Amino acid sequence: MPREKGRKVVSSNRKAYHDYAILETVEAGLVLTGTEVKSLRMGRASLVDAFAQERDGEIYLHAMHIPEYTQGTWTNHEPRRTRKLLLKHVEIVKLISKTRESGLTMIPVALYFKDGWAKVEIGLAKGKKAYDKRQDLATRDANREINRELGRRSKGIRE
Repeated sequence: MPREKGRKVVSSNRKAYHDYAILETVEAGLVLTGTEVKSLRMGRASLVDAFAQERDGEIYLHAMHIPEYTQGTWTNHEPRRTRKLLLKHVEIVKLISKTRESGLTMIPVALYFKDGWAKVEIGLAKGKKAYDKRQDLATRDANREINRELGRRSKGIRE
């Protein structure tokens, strides 16, 4: 059976872009059990409260929710278990040093299959203040209004 090609997104963490300023992203593999992979292939996962943390020189993903596989038996997995991330040693050292020195945190941004392998995109993030969130919303609304008006003018519609 040929391996699937491309990138199939299972879950994305849109709340992360609202609550944090994502400065840099890194792609990592995941250590998963069989029923977790089957549940992910059905498109079921949540990254909302998830975060990554260093422990014993490794990086682990906490609080990511992968619901139990519906046809799973006694071998089913625990939905919110801690999962190890697969990264190169150089990437681990870089992520750990950046989180320690500048107060950044590691947040999962997207969960997807890439060429058949489950991957997670980890973002180095800095928390936004309430006024930053309001400013982002105002900027986005202004850009939307500008694009709407440009679209009207290009179609020749005047109000």
